[in-house]
Amino acid sequence: MKPDDRIRVMEIIARLNVGGPATQVLGLYERLNRDEFDHRLYTGHVDGDEEDHLQLRQAGTRVHRVPGLGRSVRPGDDARALLWLVRAMREFRPHIVHTRTAKAGALGRVAARLSGVGAARVHVFHGHLLHGYFTPARRRLYVQTERFLAALSDRLVTVGAQVRDDLLAAGIGRPGQYVVIPPGVGLGPVPDRSTARDLLGIPPLAPVVAYVGRLTQVKRPDRFLAVARMVQDRVPGCHFVVCGGGELAASVERDARPFGDSFHLLGWRKDVETVYAAADVVVLTSDNEGTPLTLVEAGMAGVPVVSTRVGSVAEVVRDRQTGLLAATDAVELADHTIRLLSDRALALRMGEEGRTWTTHEFGVDRLVSDTQELYRSLSAPSGRRSIPEVTKQ
Repeated sequence: MKPDDRIRVMEIIARLNVGGPATQVLGLYERLNRDEFDHRLYTGHVDGDEEDHLQLRQAGTRVHRVPGLGRSVRPGDDARALLWLVRAMREFRPHIVHTRTAKAGALGRVAARLSGVGAARVHVFHGHLLHGYFTPARRRLYVQTERFLAALSDRLVTVGAQVRDDLLAAGIGRPGQYVVIPPGVGLGPVPDRSTARDLLGIPPLAPVVAYVGRLTQVKRPDRFLAVARMVQDRVPGCHFVVCGGGELAASVERDARPFGDSFHLLGWRKDVETVYAAADVVVLTSDNEGTPLTLVEAGMAGVPVVSTRVGSVAEVVRDRQTGLLAATDAVELADHTIRLLSDRALALRMGEEGRTWTTHEFGVDRLVSDTQELYRSLSAPSGRRSIPEVTKQ
């Protein structure tokens, strides 16, 4: 296909902080077929209390920085970002405007409408903000806003079927608008257990429980600490590893002091595979999730997981096969964690099944293939608004 005939895609995300959305965006950006797609990435700046994915990975990705775009809602900055996006769309004239995260989704879809370029509008829900984020009044405002924005959208993409179903139950969009495209991720070479523990300063024979993710309220690091206390009481010598950062990092550090040398706060690391290699169990304690990449990566590293049964977690973790799921209850999470630490054969079996399952279902190549099919379905003259074949159930 000649460059002039390529499908032009304008992808907009509020910020590329360390997390699932940034991982997905950059995986696509690096692997989309450049002969078929002119794919350009537009993003704002990362706030000071978050880690910049591009800096952490030392990626040379070319991005278009949108003035005023970022995490925080500031009317003046938001208006500036909106006008900037309208001008950029009129210059680039994309066939598809592809937005991610709530703020970028709002500004990007409104800008696409105002620009008059006639682009198909696609928004990705990596999760949703229906639970664990807002007061009831702010939740109602969020739902009303997303209902309005859904009416401006040609496709609504979710990372899991449960996320889709939750949004539909809230009256956001119509069933025919939705496409489920699970995330795709690649993991670097996983070191052997002894090498990983030596790099992290962890005793070679100690039981190890790991948490990988943002230290923010919805992820409930306080619940992880409660789990750690119960595990420590029943599994003497257990060590706990936290890989991540966020606004609750200081409080986690303070509350972890009674653990002494058995608690390791690593901050963000680009070699996250080293953390998985050192762990016997990976624990996720969130109140709300989409399809968490931490659990995908743990599976690819062959580590069994314990997680709250929220969002589309059950679409990643096959309960009692690749890990154990629980309610949002620290006692149940601790019991599951202790079970895996105490039964090495069970943990190894679940880890190997997790490796097979996640590698097959959540690879980057599958994500790229699904997304390219979505783009083609929206740009084909005869089927611009047809439901693509990439829909997953």
